[in-house]
Amino acid sequence: MHDKILILDFGSQVTQLIARRIRESHVYSEIHPYDVDETFIREFAPKGIILSGGPNSVTEAKSPRAPQIVFDLGVPVLGICYGMQTMADQLGGKVELGNVREFGYAEVQALNHTGFLEGIEDFKNEKSDSMLKVWMSHGDKVVDLPAGFKLMASTPSCPIAAMADDDRRFYGLQWHPEVTHTVQGRAMLERFVLGLCGAKADWEMGHYIDEAVEKIREQVGNEHVILGLSGGVDSSVAAALLHRAIGDQLTCVFVDHGLLRQDEAKQVMSTFADHLGVKVIHVDASEAFLQKLAGVTDPEAKRKIIGAEFVEVFDAESNKLADAKWLAQGTIYPDVIESAGKGKKGAHTIKSHHNVGGLPETLNLKLLEPLRELFKDEVRELGVKLGLPPAMVYRHPFPGPGLGVRILGEVKREYADLLRHADAIFIETLRNTIDKETGKSWYDLTSQAFAVFLPVKSVGVMGDGRTYEYVVALRAVQTLDFMTAHWAHLPHDLLGHVSNRIINEVRGINRVVYDISGKPPATIEWE
Repeated sequence: MHDKILILDFGSQVTQLIARRIRESHVYSEIHPYDVDETFIREFAPKGIILSGGPNSVTEAKSPRAPQIVFDLGVPVLGICYGMQTMADQLGGKVELGNVREFGYAEVQALNHTGFLEGIEDFKNEKSDSMLKVWMSHGDKVVDLPAGFKLMASTPSCPIAAMADDDRRFYGLQWHPEVTHTVQGRAMLERFVLGLCGAKADWEMGHYIDEAVEKIREQVGNEHVILGLSGGVDSSVAAALLHRAIGDQLTCVFVDHGLLRQDEAKQVMSTFADHLGVKVIHVDASEAFLQKLAGVTDPEAKRKIIGAEFVEVFDAESNKLADAKWLAQGTIYPDVIESAGKGKKGAHTIKSHHNVGGLPETLNLKLLEPLRELFKDEVRELGVKLGLPPAMVYRHPFPGPGLGVRILGEVKREYADLLRHADAIFIETLRNTIDKETGKSWYDLTSQAFAVFLPVKSVGVMGDGRTYEYVVALRAVQTLDFMTAHWAHLPHDLLGHVSNRIINEVRGINRVVYDISGKPPATIEWE
Protein backbone atom coordinates (compact mmCIF):
# COMPACT_ATOMS: atom_id res chain seq x y z
CA MET A 1 0.00 0.00 0.00
CA HIS A 2 1.16 3.51 -0.85
CA ASP A 3 1.21 6.28 1.75
CA LYS A 4 -1.55 8.74 0.84
CA ILE A 5 -2.23 12.45 1.24
CA LEU A 6 -5.89 13.48 1.37
CA ILE A 7 -6.80 16.84 -0.19
CA LEU A 8 -10.18 18.25 0.82
CA ASP A 9 -11.46 20.57 -1.90
CA PHE A 10 -13.24 23.80 -0.96
CA GLY A 11 -13.67 24.85 -4.59
CA SER A 12 -10.39 26.51 -5.56
CA GLN A 13 -9.62 26.79 -9.26
CA VAL A 14 -6.13 25.40 -8.58
CA THR A 15 -6.88 22.48 -6.26
CA GLN A 16 -5.75 20.02 -8.95
CA LEU A 17 -2.31 21.64 -8.84
CA ILE A 18 -1.91 20.62 -5.18
CA ALA A 19 -2.35 16.95 -6.07
CA ARG A 20 -0.07 17.24 -9.08
CA ARG A 21 2.71 18.88 -7.07
CA ILE A 22 2.50 16.18 -4.40
CA ARG A 23 2.63 13.41 -6.98
CA GLU A 24 5.66 15.09 -8.54
CA SER A 25 7.29 14.32 -5.18
CA HIS A 26 6.36 10.65 -5.77
CA VAL A 27 3.69 10.57 -3.07
CA TYR A 28 0.16 9.45 -3.91
CA SER A 29 -2.63 11.97 -3.31
CA GLU A 30 -6.34 12.22 -3.98
CA ILE A 31 -8.82 15.11 -4.06
CA HIS A 32 -12.24 14.72 -2.44
CA PRO A 33 -15.03 17.20 -1.55
CA TYR A 34 -14.58 18.99 1.77
CA ASP A 35 -17.71 17.39 3.24
CA VAL A 36 -16.78 13.71 2.98
CA ASP A 37 -17.86 11.83 6.06
CA GLU A 38 -15.75 10.71 8.99
CA THR A 39 -15.86 7.03 8.01
CA PHE A 40 -14.39 7.78 4.59
CA ILE A 41 -11.51 9.79 6.06
CA ARG A 42 -10.67 7.07 8.60
CA GLU A 43 -10.75 4.34 5.94
CA PHE A 44 -8.63 6.47 3.58
CA ALA A 45 -5.99 6.46 6.34
CA PRO A 46 -4.07 9.54 5.16
CA LYS A 47 -0.53 10.31 6.26
CA GLY A 48 -1.56 13.97 6.12
CA ILE A 49 -4.47 16.20 5.11
CA ILE A 50 -4.47 19.40 3.04
CA LEU A 51 -7.38 21.86 3.09
CA SER A 52 -7.56 23.71 -0.24
CA GLY A 53 -8.45 27.28 -1.03
CA GLY A 54 -11.96 28.27 -2.10
CA PRO A 55 -14.22 31.14 -3.17
CA ASN A 56 -16.29 31.41 0.02
CA SER A 57 -15.81 33.64 3.06
CA VAL A 58 -15.40 32.08 6.50
CA THR A 59 -17.26 35.12 7.86
CA GLU A 60 -20.46 34.11 6.05
CA ALA A 61 -23.09 31.94 7.69
CA LYS A 62 -23.10 28.31 6.54
CA SER A 63 -19.79 28.65 4.67
CA PRO A 64 -17.91 25.35 4.22
CA ARG A 65 -16.05 23.81 7.15
CA ALA A 66 -13.64 20.91 7.47
CA PRO A 67 -14.96 17.76 9.19
CA GLN A 68 -13.92 17.73 12.86
CA ILE A 69 -12.17 14.39 12.36
CA VAL A 70 -9.50 16.27 10.35
CA PHE A 71 -8.23 17.84 13.57
CA ASP A 72 -8.83 14.78 15.76
CA LEU A 73 -7.12 12.15 13.60
CA GLY A 74 -3.62 12.93 14.84
CA VAL A 75 -2.04 13.49 11.39
CA PRO A 76 -0.42 16.70 10.07
CA VAL A 77 -2.84 19.19 8.52
CA LEU A 78 -1.99 22.02 6.09
CA GLY A 79 -4.54 24.75 5.38
CA ILE A 80 -4.05 26.80 2.21
CA CYS A 81 -5.80 30.20 1.85
CA TYR A 82 -9.46 29.42 2.69
CA GLY A 83 -8.18 26.20 4.25
CA MET A 84 -6.04 28.23 6.66
CA GLN A 85 -8.97 30.53 7.46
CA THR A 86 -11.41 27.74 8.28
CA MET A 87 -8.70 25.99 10.33
CA ALA A 88 -8.20 29.18 12.35
CA ASP A 89 -11.93 29.71 12.84
CA GLN A 90 -12.68 26.09 13.76
CA LEU A 91 -9.82 25.94 16.27
CA GLY A 92 -10.79 29.13 18.12
CA GLY A 93 -9.05 31.89 16.18
CA LYS A 94 -10.72 34.81 14.43
CA VAL A 95 -11.14 35.71 10.74
CA GLU A 96 -12.29 39.06 9.38
CA LEU A 97 -12.92 40.68 6.02
CA GLY A 98 -9.72 42.39 4.95
CA ASN A 99 -9.60 46.10 4.23
CA VAL A 100 -6.98 45.44 1.56
CA ARG A 101 -7.21 42.40 -0.68
CA GLU A 102 -4.12 40.63 -1.99
CA PHE A 103 -4.20 39.13 -5.48
CA GLY A 104 -1.02 38.14 -7.27
CA TYR A 105 2.67 38.49 -6.41
CA ALA A 106 3.62 39.27 -2.82
CA GLU A 107 6.77 39.24 -0.70
CA VAL A 108 6.30 37.57 2.67
CA GLN A 109 8.54 37.98 5.71
CA ALA A 110 9.21 34.69 7.49
CA LEU A 111 9.14 35.67 11.18
CA ASN A 112 9.55 32.23 12.70
CA HIS A 113 10.73 29.41 10.51
CA THR A 114 9.28 26.64 12.72
CA GLY A 115 9.43 23.08 11.46
CA PHE A 116 7.61 24.06 8.30
CA LEU A 117 9.67 26.92 6.87
CA GLU A 118 13.08 26.22 8.40
CA GLY A 119 15.76 26.80 5.77
CA ILE A 120 13.27 27.88 3.09
CA GLU A 121 13.72 31.45 1.78
CA ASP A 122 14.15 33.38 -1.47
CA PHE A 123 16.22 36.35 -0.33
CA LYS A 124 17.17 38.58 2.60
CA ASN A 125 15.80 42.11 2.89
CA GLU A 126 17.81 45.11 4.04
CA LYS A 127 17.21 44.03 7.67
CA SER A 128 18.47 40.51 6.91
CA ASP A 129 14.97 39.09 7.37
CA SER A 130 14.13 35.92 5.46
CA MET A 131 11.77 36.73 2.58
CA LEU A 132 9.60 34.56 0.36
CA LYS A 133 8.23 35.32 -3.10
CA VAL A 134 4.66 33.99 -3.15
CA TRP A 135 1.32 34.21 -4.92
CA MET A 136 -1.68 35.46 -2.94
CA SER A 137 -5.39 35.38 -3.74
CA HIS A 138 -7.55 36.39 -0.78
CA GLY A 139 -9.80 39.03 0.72
CA ASP A 140 -10.35 37.66 4.26
CA LYS A 141 -7.55 37.28 6.78
CA VAL A 142 -6.84 35.68 10.13
CA VAL A 143 -6.65 38.38 12.83
CA ASP A 144 -6.34 36.24 15.99
CA LEU A 145 -4.33 33.02 16.20
CA PRO A 146 -5.97 29.92 17.70
CA ALA A 147 -4.55 28.67 21.00
CA GLY A 148 -1.28 26.79 20.53
CA PHE A 149 -0.36 28.50 17.24
CA LYS A 150 2.48 30.91 16.65
CA LEU A 151 3.03 33.42 13.89
CA MET A 152 5.11 32.04 11.03
CA ALA A 153 5.04 34.80 8.36
CA SER A 154 3.45 38.17 7.56
CA THR A 155 2.99 40.92 4.99
CA PRO A 156 2.16 44.60 5.65
CA SER A 157 -1.48 44.06 4.65
CA CYS A 158 -1.79 40.57 6.16
CA PRO A 159 0.03 40.43 9.53
CA ILE A 160 -0.86 36.74 9.97
CA ALA A 161 0.16 35.33 6.59
CA ALA A 162 1.14 31.92 7.98
CA MET A 163 0.69 30.12 11.29
CA ALA A 164 2.02 26.95 12.89
CA ASP A 165 1.29 24.61 15.78
CA ASP A 166 4.35 22.34 15.74
CA ASP A 167 3.07 20.19 18.61
CA ARG A 168 -0.07 19.12 16.73
CA ARG A 169 1.60 19.57 13.31
CA PHE A 170 -1.09 21.98 12.10
CA TYR A 171 0.02 24.64 9.60
CA GLY A 172 -1.68 27.41 7.67
CA LEU A 173 -0.49 29.41 4.66
CA GLN A 174 -2.38 32.38 3.31
CA TRP A 175 -0.53 32.05 0.00
CA HIS A 176 -0.72 29.26 -2.59
CA PRO A 177 2.36 26.99 -2.61
CA GLU A 178 0.87 24.87 -5.40
CA VAL A 179 1.23 27.52 -8.13
CA THR A 180 4.55 28.07 -9.89
CA HIS A 181 4.45 31.78 -9.00
CA THR A 182 5.33 30.81 -5.41
CA VAL A 183 9.04 30.25 -5.98
CA GLN A 184 9.62 27.88 -3.04
CA GLY A 185 6.19 26.28 -3.32
CA ARG A 186 7.51 22.85 -4.19
CA ALA A 187 9.95 22.93 -1.28
CA MET A 188 7.11 23.88 1.07
CA LEU A 189 4.85 21.04 -0.07
CA GLU A 190 7.73 18.55 0.08
CA ARG A 191 8.56 19.74 3.59
CA PHE A 192 4.96 19.04 4.62
CA VAL A 193 4.47 15.74 2.78
CA LEU A 194 7.90 14.13 3.05
CA GLY A 195 9.18 15.77 6.21
CA LEU A 196 6.29 16.46 8.55
CA CYS A 197 3.95 13.70 7.34
CA GLY A 198 6.78 11.23 6.80
CA ALA A 199 5.15 9.88 3.63
CA LYS A 200 7.15 7.39 1.57
CA ALA A 201 8.10 8.62 -1.92
CA ASP A 202 7.12 5.40 -3.69
CA TRP A 203 4.58 6.59 -6.29
CA GLU A 204 6.48 5.56 -9.45
CA MET A 205 5.10 4.70 -12.90
CA GLY A 206 7.29 1.62 -13.12
CA HIS A 207 5.67 0.22 -9.98
CA TYR A 208 2.25 1.44 -11.10
CA ILE A 209 2.34 -0.71 -14.23
CA ASP A 210 2.70 -3.91 -12.19
CA GLU A 211 -0.05 -2.85 -9.79
CA ALA A 212 -2.41 -1.79 -12.60
CA VAL A 213 -1.84 -4.99 -14.60
CA GLU A 214 -2.64 -7.10 -11.55
CA LYS A 215 -5.77 -5.05 -10.80
CA ILE A 216 -7.02 -5.26 -14.42
CA ARG A 217 -6.53 -9.02 -14.52
CA GLU A 218 -8.39 -9.37 -11.23
CA GLN A 219 -11.30 -7.23 -12.51
CA VAL A 220 -11.62 -8.70 -15.98
CA GLY A 221 -10.80 -12.36 -15.42
CA ASN A 222 -11.29 -14.26 -18.68
CA GLU A 223 -13.82 -11.79 -20.14
CA HIS A 224 -13.29 -9.62 -23.22
CA VAL A 225 -12.87 -5.84 -23.34
CA ILE A 226 -13.53 -3.28 -26.10
CA LEU A 227 -11.98 0.17 -26.25
CA GLY A 228 -12.75 3.16 -28.46
CA LEU A 229 -9.27 4.06 -29.73
CA SER A 230 -9.10 7.67 -30.91
CA GLY A 231 -5.35 7.93 -31.38
CA GLY A 232 -5.19 10.52 -28.60
CA VAL A 233 -2.81 10.11 -25.68
CA ASP A 234 -5.34 8.85 -23.11
CA SER A 235 -6.99 6.14 -25.18
CA SER A 236 -3.63 5.10 -26.66
CA VAL A 237 -2.04 4.62 -23.24
CA ALA A 238 -5.16 2.83 -21.97
CA ALA A 239 -4.94 0.45 -24.95
CA ALA A 240 -1.25 -0.26 -24.33
CA LEU A 241 -1.81 -0.89 -20.61
CA LEU A 242 -4.80 -3.17 -21.22
CA HIS A 243 -2.91 -5.09 -23.88
CA ARG A 244 -0.04 -5.59 -21.42
CA ALA A 245 -2.56 -6.96 -18.90
CA ILE A 246 -4.95 -9.10 -20.96
CA GLY A 247 -3.49 -9.43 -24.47
CA ASP A 248 -5.99 -10.88 -26.96
CA GLN A 249 -8.89 -10.30 -24.58
CA LEU A 250 -8.78 -6.66 -25.78
CA THR A 251 -10.30 -5.42 -29.05
CA CYS A 252 -9.95 -1.76 -30.02
CA VAL A 253 -12.33 0.04 -32.38
CA PHE A 254 -10.66 2.89 -34.25
CA VAL A 255 -13.22 5.16 -35.92
CA ASP A 256 -11.80 7.42 -38.66
CA HIS A 257 -14.25 10.30 -39.00
CA GLY A 258 -12.29 11.93 -41.82
CA LEU A 259 -11.19 14.79 -39.58
CA LEU A 260 -7.90 13.40 -38.29
CA ARG A 261 -4.44 14.85 -38.77
CA GLN A 262 -2.34 13.83 -41.74
CA ASP A 263 -1.40 10.11 -41.71
CA GLU A 264 -2.93 9.71 -38.25
CA ALA A 265 -4.96 6.62 -39.15
CA LYS A 266 -1.88 5.01 -40.66
CA GLN A 267 0.19 5.84 -37.56
CA VAL A 268 -2.42 4.42 -35.17
CA MET A 269 -2.71 1.16 -37.10
CA SER A 270 1.05 0.88 -37.45
CA THR A 271 1.72 1.49 -33.76
CA PHE A 272 -0.97 -0.75 -32.31
CA ALA A 273 -1.75 -3.42 -34.87
CA ASP A 274 1.67 -3.89 -36.47
CA HIS A 275 4.13 -3.22 -33.64
CA LEU A 276 2.24 -3.92 -30.40
CA GLY A 277 0.09 -6.72 -31.78
CA VAL A 278 -3.18 -5.20 -30.51
CA LYS A 279 -6.42 -6.30 -32.17
CA VAL A 280 -7.75 -3.12 -33.84
CA ILE A 281 -10.88 -2.83 -35.98
CA HIS A 282 -10.36 0.12 -38.35
CA VAL A 283 -13.63 1.73 -39.41
CA ASP A 284 -13.48 4.37 -42.16
CA ALA A 285 -16.67 6.31 -41.46
CA SER A 286 -15.52 9.57 -43.02
CA GLU A 287 -18.29 9.69 -45.63
CA ALA A 288 -21.02 9.26 -43.02
CA PHE A 289 -19.57 11.99 -40.78
CA LEU A 290 -19.12 14.47 -43.63
CA GLN A 291 -22.66 13.89 -44.89
CA LYS A 292 -24.08 14.59 -41.43
CA LEU A 293 -21.99 17.80 -41.18
CA ALA A 294 -23.05 19.17 -44.60
CA GLY A 295 -24.48 22.67 -44.27
CA VAL A 296 -23.83 22.92 -40.51
CA THR A 297 -21.88 26.01 -39.40
CA ASP A 298 -22.57 26.34 -35.66
CA PRO A 299 -19.55 25.05 -33.63
CA GLU A 300 -21.62 23.45 -30.88
CA ALA A 301 -23.91 21.78 -33.41
CA LYS A 302 -20.86 20.34 -35.19
CA ARG A 303 -19.51 18.95 -31.94
CA LYS A 304 -22.83 17.28 -31.10
CA ILE A 305 -23.16 15.75 -34.57
CA ILE A 306 -19.63 14.35 -34.47
CA GLY A 307 -20.14 12.98 -30.94
CA ALA A 308 -23.50 11.39 -31.77
CA GLU A 309 -22.24 9.84 -35.02
CA PHE A 310 -19.22 8.41 -33.22
CA VAL A 311 -21.56 6.73 -30.74
CA GLU A 312 -23.62 5.23 -33.57
CA VAL A 313 -20.60 3.86 -35.41
CA PHE A 314 -18.98 2.55 -32.23
CA ASP A 315 -22.29 1.00 -31.12
CA ALA A 316 -22.70 -0.78 -34.45
CA GLU A 317 -19.17 -2.22 -34.33
CA SER A 318 -19.45 -3.19 -30.67
CA ASN A 319 -22.61 -5.16 -31.28
CA LYS A 320 -20.64 -7.37 -33.66
CA LEU A 321 -18.43 -8.43 -30.74
CA ALA A 322 -20.81 -10.72 -28.91
CA ASP A 323 -18.27 -11.87 -26.33
CA ALA A 324 -17.35 -8.37 -25.05
CA LYS A 325 -18.33 -7.78 -21.42
CA TRP A 326 -16.33 -4.62 -20.63
CA LEU A 327 -16.13 -1.14 -22.13
CA ALA A 328 -12.74 0.48 -21.50
CA GLN A 329 -12.25 4.26 -21.59
CA GLY A 330 -9.27 6.57 -21.27
CA THR A 331 -10.81 8.52 -18.38
CA ILE A 332 -8.08 10.29 -16.40
CA TYR A 333 -8.10 11.85 -12.93
CA PRO A 334 -9.00 15.43 -13.95
CA ASP A 335 -12.12 14.00 -15.67
CA VAL A 336 -13.05 12.25 -12.42
CA ILE A 337 -12.54 15.40 -10.34
CA GLU A 338 -14.60 17.55 -12.70
CA SER A 339 -17.41 15.00 -12.78
CA ALA A 340 -17.64 15.13 -8.98
CA GLY A 341 -18.55 18.83 -8.90
CA LYS A 342 -15.95 21.09 -7.30
CA GLY A 343 -16.54 22.09 -3.69
CA LYS A 344 -20.30 21.45 -3.79
CA LYS A 345 -22.32 20.13 -0.91
CA GLY A 346 -23.39 16.56 -1.52
CA ALA A 347 -20.86 15.98 -4.28
CA HIS A 348 -19.59 12.75 -2.76
CA THR A 349 -20.37 10.40 -5.62
CA ILE A 350 -17.79 10.66 -8.37
CA LYS A 351 -19.60 9.87 -11.62
CA SER A 352 -17.97 8.07 -14.51
CA HIS A 353 -16.76 10.56 -17.08
CA HIS A 354 -17.73 9.23 -20.52
CA ASN A 355 -14.97 10.83 -22.55
CA VAL A 356 -16.08 9.20 -25.81
CA GLY A 357 -19.25 11.27 -25.98
CA GLY A 358 -21.66 9.29 -23.81
CA LEU A 359 -22.17 5.69 -24.93
CA PRO A 360 -25.70 4.18 -24.87
CA GLU A 361 -26.75 1.95 -22.00
CA THR A 362 -27.98 -0.58 -24.58
CA LEU A 363 -24.39 -1.82 -24.83
CA ASN A 364 -24.88 -3.48 -21.43
CA LEU A 365 -21.15 -3.43 -20.74
CA LYS A 366 -19.28 -3.00 -17.48
CA LEU A 367 -17.05 0.08 -17.34
CA LEU A 368 -13.26 -0.24 -17.09
CA GLU A 369 -11.15 2.90 -16.55
CA PRO A 370 -7.52 1.88 -16.01
CA LEU A 371 -6.16 5.47 -16.00
CA ARG A 372 -8.71 7.10 -13.71
CA GLU A 373 -6.13 7.70 -10.93
CA LEU A 374 -3.60 9.49 -13.17
CA PHE A 375 -2.95 13.08 -14.24
CA LYS A 376 -2.04 13.81 -17.86
CA ASP A 377 1.70 14.07 -17.21
CA GLU A 378 1.58 10.71 -15.41
CA VAL A 379 -0.32 9.19 -18.35
CA ARG A 380 2.42 10.37 -20.72
CA GLU A 381 5.15 8.92 -18.50
CA LEU A 382 3.24 5.64 -18.33
CA GLY A 383 2.88 5.55 -22.13
CA VAL A 384 6.62 5.79 -22.68
CA LYS A 385 7.29 3.04 -20.13
CA LEU A 386 4.74 0.85 -21.96
CA GLY A 387 6.70 1.25 -25.21
CA LEU A 388 4.60 3.79 -27.08
CA PRO A 389 6.58 6.16 -29.36
CA PRO A 390 7.43 9.39 -27.50
CA ALA A 391 6.29 11.36 -30.57
CA MET A 392 2.79 9.94 -30.03
CA VAL A 393 2.77 10.24 -26.25
CA TYR A 394 4.07 13.81 -26.08
CA ARG A 395 2.31 15.32 -29.05
CA HIS A 396 0.11 18.35 -28.62
CA PRO A 397 -3.54 18.06 -27.55
CA PHE A 398 -6.05 17.44 -30.34
CA PRO A 399 -9.80 18.06 -29.89
CA GLY A 400 -12.19 15.10 -30.01
CA PRO A 401 -14.09 16.52 -33.02
CA GLY A 402 -10.70 16.83 -34.74
CA LEU A 403 -10.41 19.21 -37.68
CA GLY A 404 -14.18 19.68 -37.49
CA VAL A 405 -13.65 22.55 -35.05
CA ARG A 406 -10.55 23.88 -36.80
CA ILE A 407 -12.49 24.44 -40.00
CA LEU A 408 -14.53 27.55 -39.31
CA GLY A 409 -18.08 27.28 -40.58
CA GLU A 410 -19.21 24.37 -42.75
CA VAL A 411 -17.01 21.27 -42.89
CA LYS A 412 -16.24 19.92 -46.37
CA ARG A 413 -13.83 17.22 -47.49
CA GLU A 414 -12.01 19.77 -49.66
CA TYR A 415 -11.45 22.03 -46.67
CA ALA A 416 -10.29 19.14 -44.48
CA ASP A 417 -7.75 18.03 -47.09
CA LEU A 418 -6.34 21.55 -47.46
CA LEU A 419 -6.14 22.06 -43.70
CA ARG A 420 -4.59 18.64 -43.07
CA HIS A 421 -1.76 19.40 -45.51
CA ALA A 422 -1.15 22.93 -44.17
CA ASP A 423 -1.20 21.72 -40.55
CA ALA A 424 1.31 18.95 -41.32
CA ILE A 425 3.73 21.48 -42.84
CA PHE A 426 3.46 23.73 -39.76
CA ILE A 427 4.04 20.86 -37.31
CA GLU A 428 6.91 19.41 -39.36
CA THR A 429 8.64 22.78 -39.42
CA LEU A 430 8.22 23.25 -35.67
CA ARG A 431 9.70 19.80 -35.04
CA ASN A 432 12.67 20.46 -37.34
CA THR A 433 13.53 23.96 -36.11
CA ILE A 434 15.85 23.99 -33.08
CA ASP A 435 16.04 26.98 -30.76
CA LYS A 436 19.71 27.84 -30.22
CA GLU A 437 19.28 29.03 -26.63
CA THR A 438 17.50 25.95 -25.28
CA GLY A 439 18.56 23.30 -27.78
CA LYS A 440 14.91 22.19 -28.02
CA SER A 441 12.66 22.10 -31.05
CA TRP A 442 9.98 24.74 -31.33
CA TYR A 443 7.42 21.93 -31.21
CA ASP A 444 8.64 21.06 -27.72
CA LEU A 445 8.78 24.73 -26.73
CA THR A 446 5.10 25.23 -27.59
CA SER A 447 2.24 23.64 -25.66
CA GLN A 448 -0.15 23.48 -28.60
CA ALA A 449 0.22 24.44 -32.26
CA PHE A 450 -2.05 23.96 -35.25
CA ALA A 451 -3.50 25.51 -38.38
CA VAL A 452 -7.06 26.82 -38.75
CA PHE A 453 -9.01 26.93 -42.02
CA LEU A 454 -10.80 30.25 -42.61
CA PRO A 455 -13.87 30.13 -44.88
CA VAL A 456 -12.84 33.25 -46.80
CA LYS A 457 -10.92 33.82 -50.01
CA SER A 458 -8.38 36.52 -50.66
CA VAL A 459 -6.79 37.90 -53.80
CA GLY A 460 -3.24 36.84 -54.57
CA VAL A 461 -0.70 36.81 -57.37
CA MET A 462 1.17 33.67 -58.42
CA GLY A 463 3.46 33.93 -61.41
CA ASP A 464 1.76 36.32 -63.78
CA GLY A 465 -1.75 35.32 -62.78
CA ARG A 466 -4.31 36.51 -60.27
CA THR A 467 -5.51 33.99 -57.66
CA TYR A 468 -8.55 33.96 -55.43
CA GLU A 469 -7.93 31.28 -52.82
CA TYR A 470 -8.39 30.33 -49.19
CA VAL A 471 -6.67 31.55 -46.01
CA VAL A 472 -5.24 29.58 -43.09
CA ALA A 473 -4.30 30.93 -39.67
CA LEU A 474 -1.46 29.49 -37.62
CA ARG A 475 -1.89 29.21 -33.86
CA ALA A 476 0.85 28.40 -31.33
CA VAL A 477 0.63 28.94 -27.57
CA GLN A 478 2.73 28.41 -24.46
CA THR A 479 1.06 27.51 -21.17
CA LEU A 480 1.57 25.50 -17.99
CA ASP A 481 -2.04 24.61 -17.24
CA PHE A 482 -4.08 25.57 -20.36
CA MET A 483 -6.28 27.78 -18.14
CA THR A 484 -4.31 30.77 -19.40
CA ALA A 485 -1.94 30.90 -22.36
CA HIS A 486 0.45 33.27 -24.15
CA TRP A 487 0.86 33.27 -27.91
CA ALA A 488 4.23 31.79 -28.80
CA HIS A 489 6.83 34.26 -30.07
CA LEU A 490 7.98 32.04 -32.91
CA PRO A 491 11.01 33.25 -34.90
CA HIS A 492 10.05 35.31 -37.94
CA ASP A 493 12.23 33.13 -40.15
CA LEU A 494 10.29 30.06 -39.04
CA LEU A 495 6.95 31.71 -39.75
CA GLY A 496 8.17 32.91 -43.13
CA HIS A 497 9.37 29.43 -44.04
CA VAL A 498 6.04 27.86 -43.03
CA SER A 499 4.08 30.46 -44.98
CA ASN A 500 6.16 29.94 -48.14
CA ARG A 501 5.83 26.17 -47.94
CA ILE A 502 2.05 26.22 -47.39
CA ILE A 503 1.42 28.66 -50.23
CA ASN A 504 3.75 26.80 -52.60
CA GLU A 505 2.73 23.25 -51.67
CA VAL A 506 -0.97 23.45 -50.77
CA ARG A 507 -2.86 24.26 -53.96
CA GLY A 508 -5.88 26.33 -52.96
CA ILE A 509 -4.28 28.48 -50.24
CA ASN A 510 -2.63 31.79 -51.05
CA ARG A 511 -2.48 33.56 -47.68
CA VAL A 512 -1.18 32.60 -44.21
CA VAL A 513 -1.74 34.66 -41.04
CA TYR A 514 -0.47 34.19 -37.45
CA ASP A 515 -2.74 34.47 -34.40
CA ILE A 516 -1.20 36.63 -31.65
CA SER A 517 -4.11 36.50 -29.19
CA GLY A 518 -3.64 35.36 -25.60
CA LYS A 519 -6.03 33.39 -23.41
CA PRO A 520 -7.90 35.28 -22.12
CA PRO A 521 -9.46 37.09 -23.91
CA ALA A 522 -9.30 34.52 -26.73
CA THR A 523 -9.50 30.75 -26.32
CA ILE A 524 -6.77 28.44 -27.58
CA GLU A 525 -9.01 26.79 -30.18
CA TRP A 526 -10.94 29.01 -32.57
CA GLU A 527 -14.24 27.16 -32.17
